[in-house]
Amino acid sequence: MEKTETHAVAPTLTLLALALSAFAIGSTEFISVGVMPLIIDSFGISLSTASMTVSVYAAGIMIGAPLLTALTGRFPRKGLLLAIMVTFILGNLLTAIAPNFAMLLVGRVVAAFAHGLFMSVATVIAANVVEPSKRASAIATMFTGLTVATVTGVPLGTFIGQHASWRASFIVIAAIGFIALIGNYFLVPSNLPQPIPGRRGSLLRIFKQKELTVGLIVTAIGYGASFPVYTFLTTILTDAGWSSGVMVFILIAYGLAVAIGNIVGGRVGNTEPLNALAWMFGALFVVMTAMLFGLGHQMIGLILILLMGLLAFMNVPGLQLFTMQIAEKNLPEDVQMASALNISAFNVGIMIGSAVGGQIADHVGLGLTPIAGMVLAALALILTGLLKKWR
Repeated sequence: MEKTETHAVAPTLTLLALALSAFAIGSTEFISVGVMPLIIDSFGISLSTASMTVSVYAAGIMIGAPLLTALTGRFPRKGLLLAIMVTFILGNLLTAIAPNFAMLLVGRVVAAFAHGLFMSVATVIAANVVEPSKRASAIATMFTGLTVATVTGVPLGTFIGQHASWRASFIVIAAIGFIALIGNYFLVPSNLPQPIPGRRGSLLRIFKQKELTVGLIVTAIGYGASFPVYTFLTTILTDAGWSSGVMVFILIAYGLAVAIGNIVGGRVGNTEPLNALAWMFGALFVVMTAMLFGLGHQMIGLILILLMGLLAFMNVPGLQLFTMQIAEKNLPEDVQMASALNISAFNVGIMIGSAVGGQIADHVGLGLTPIAGMVLAALALILTGLLKKWR
């Protein structure tokens, strides 16, 4: 793609608008983790049913990212971005006013479709409002919105839910999305270059590449390894005796651990992502094993939860980099679809982790949810070893 427009607005302001959009979208992805006990009380549902607010959202991104990326490839980028944000706002408002749990899930799916497509479109826009030498930094700036959401968005939503209602949390997120929509309207240029259209049959070509296919599986199970525990984090903290006021600060600390892990993961996975991923999955397996014995103790459990936060998203840069490296080398015309599939794979992991964790919590006990994390981390470690052997 070539840069075809002289940007009338400072690129920094465009990236700020995109980052605010990413903040809203990142907040809504995991907000249901923070307000899950309130949703359970509101609708009188079980833990495993409530976990569908996480797994169904992940499924929406999983399906929406590659499908909508393919269907909207010829749409003008700015118009598509604005349509995405309108859809996101409507999805959260529908969630907020849902009269029953089924309608709540419909709202989550609508927002998830917007989420999956935003990740693909916003990355392209961020890369095209700056000079080619600054594209990686521009994309990283846009993604800071997701990191900030992890640190502050989810705890803030949890705080609002505890002091007002869980519905108010989704209304606030919709309001932030509306502010981001206005920012995108004024600060994103109109005549952005279109992405190179992929050739038909990209999915078949990608899945014929064994390294890409196994890499996508590693993305799913490796990223998903923390979600059997993370999905029920507020319930676990409540059972451990932490008050709702203290819990908000714990969630902020968890978000900071995630942010630090992301930074570390980006640096150590920059050159040899598979080596970095191997020790990350190994460390996560150890933490999950320790959780089986320490999660019931208040302070030990808290330390282990923060360690899980440090490792949970540390693998994201390496997983994304590995997929891009293989696609650029073997299937350069399918890089955008490979990237969309990797976004889907992350959310397959969320869906698997939260669903399996919910079943364990309901039928065996909340304290044994780390077993699912151990299994997923171990499988990811084994497959990473296989990829290293192939390379």
